[in-house]
Amino acid sequence: MKNNLLKAIQTKLVPLPVGPYSQAVALESAQRLVFVSGQLPIDMATGKLADENITLMTRRILTAIKNILAESGSSMENVVRVEIFCTALKQDFVAINNEYALHFADETKPARQTIEVSALPMGSPVEISCIAAIP
Repeated sequence: MKNNLLKAIQTKLVPLPVGPYSQAVALESAQRLVFVSGQLPIDMATGKLADENITLMTRRILTAIKNILAESGSSMENVVRVEIFCTALKQDFVAINNEYALHFADETKPARQTIEVSALPMGSPVEISCIAAIP
């Protein structure tokens, strides 16, 4: 599905992305933005870190982000930038990418950075934040 709000920037002067994301994304018009804080895979029923594998944790986080964006008047299709923090990048990168790709199947994927860190709140192995346009 083509998104007229966002334009993927792709140059042949730098290497292709190593995952399901764009090199850069430009807003095609002046829009309001929503900045989604880092989300953790917290179980709503217990308020604790979900006891799940990394794929399900990533899905839980991206579903939370989707719900936050909907509340703001935006959606996953309007995400401009994503930051992923992971405590075991070598081990979890492929699983995170595979789940991530299911949530960003649009032609124009957000710009993204993935960073390995030594620890995250509540002992989580992954945290995701984003910036999205509000059409």
